Amino acid sequence: MKTKLPFIVDAVWTIPPDDWGYAERLRRIKSRFTKQLLQEGVNIAKDDGGEYKLWQKRYWEHTIRDDRDFEVHVNYVHINPVKHGYVARAIDWRHSTIHRYLKCGELPMDWACAPDNGDFGER
Repeated sequence: MKTKLPFIVDAVWTIPPDDWGYAERLRRIKSRFTKQLLQEGVNIAKDDGGEYKLWQKRYWEHTIRDDRDFEVHVNYVHINPVKHGYVARAIDWRHSTIHRYLKCGELPMDWACAPDNGDFGER
């Protein structure tokens, strides 16, 4: 499978109270991941400014407001590999937390497997 760049990373994090260091956490994750790829011999193109063309320049953060907001955002994370064409069904993405939700019965086994996968947080 050919890798699509830049990578898309979706996550729902629980950060300790009064800790707003998510930007630094994300920077470290991206840096370590990039270094690992380079150590493994993956050729990553650079842009005109000399930065690797691996990651989006921006990110979006959102503080979860309530249980419904949490559900919407977790569903968005689960459906994104389908939306971007990596897999046909959310359950086919082996790196997803959807498998935890399926295992404990919080989602049905056929979640988002219908041809119309629904509206998962996007308008």
